[in-house]
Amino acid sequence: MQNFGDMTIRELASQCETVDDIQVMIRDLFRETLQQVFEAEIEDHLGYSKHNVKGNNSGNSRNGYSKKTIKSKLGETEIKIPRDRKGEYEPQIIKKYETSINGLEDQIISLYSKGMSTRDIEDHMKDIYGISVSPSLVSKVTDKILPLVYEWQSRLLDPVYPIVFLDAIHFKVKHENRIINKAAYTVLGINTDGVKDILGIWIGENESASFWLNVCQELKSRGVQDILIACKDGLSGFSDAITSTFPKTDIQLCVIHQLRNNLKYVPTKHRKEVMDDLKKVYKAFTLEQAEMAFTEFKEKWDKKFPSVVKSWENNWLELTAFFAYPVEIRKLIYTTNTIEAFHRQLRKVTKTKTAYPTDNALRKIVYLATVGVTDTWTNAIPGWLECRQQFEIMFSDRLGIND
Repeated sequence: MQNFGDMTIRELASQCETVDDIQVMIRDLFRETLQQVFEAEIEDHLGYSKHNVKGNNSGNSRNGYSKKTIKSKLGETEIKIPRDRKGEYEPQIIKKYETSINGLEDQIISLYSKGMSTRDIEDHMKDIYGISVSPSLVSKVTDKILPLVYEWQSRLLDPVYPIVFLDAIHFKVKHENRIINKAAYTVLGINTDGVKDILGIWIGENESASFWLNVCQELKSRGVQDILIACKDGLSGFSDAITSTFPKTDIQLCVIHQLRNNLKYVPTKHRKEVMDDLKKVYKAFTLEQAEMAFTEFKEKWDKKFPSVVKSWENNWLELTAFFAYPVEIRKLIYTTNTIEAFHRQLRKVTKTKTAYPTDNALRKIVYLATVGVTDTWTNAIPGWLECRQQFEIMFSDRLGIND
């Protein structure tokens, strides 16, 4: 190792003839600086400086060095960690089991959050920094964000959310030597200021009334006292769960999802006509007009497509809940497009992975991608002022919790 001593920057620079020389000098300077920190740490730990007579018969003394290679943006650097005879000294600047410097860890997490695979991260670090990064190191580094995931998932929420959207996005996860489908169930809320936020994401295999009841109870325990409108896809068991937890909440089933499901039962040659007739139902100005349009639809298509008619009859109350609201609010709640747009952003990050090795691996990438998206959600959604005024007229007693 080069001894820099009291050399100035000018003197150091005079020894460099190429860019490579500068990089070597910086790496050596970095290594020597770390060594000086280690020496200061062990002196503080022992209570006396090296070769000081105070160390005689002190009960503890230096005991040589152990070598360690650490990884940083400067490449791989070999350092010598001082030891004491009692084995009590532990370096503070680089912990005992750390093999990389925080700047490198931040870089790994940043690459991971963008959906890069372990192999891509490994290649990137090798090409840019000349560092070998193993899959296990990437896993260990990214595992450090798991406490942040659990903290985020349990943070306090607002007392009132005028609108909440619920939907699921599916991923493949390895489990007991096989690949299974798991869903990330997302709850997106719009607060009284019109700003969107992800209230939580729950990973599971099956949805049920008990599953959604746990989700609703968790939201309540985190401070949510009221939800005015909950918009959902055909999530099994959700309606019963939210009714038992937030009994005043109106539930709106996504009309667009309903139409997509209807198309499965309609031959191509009839699809346009059927969709045009259904449009008269959900595009009506009033609930009474919607009921009349549906009666006409039923008379025309019940014999050919009874399953379509039956699905509308079975879900009529939740499909038409939006008619109780002014047009400004209707546009927001008749479809779950708001949360689907968020899921499309998640897909951009996660599409490089065919399957995740564990639930935690999925949690990490979903959390990082979510934070990346929600950090940009700082302004109210378009048209919120009009919606807010309508909500204040309709629910002045319930919105008062936030005042």
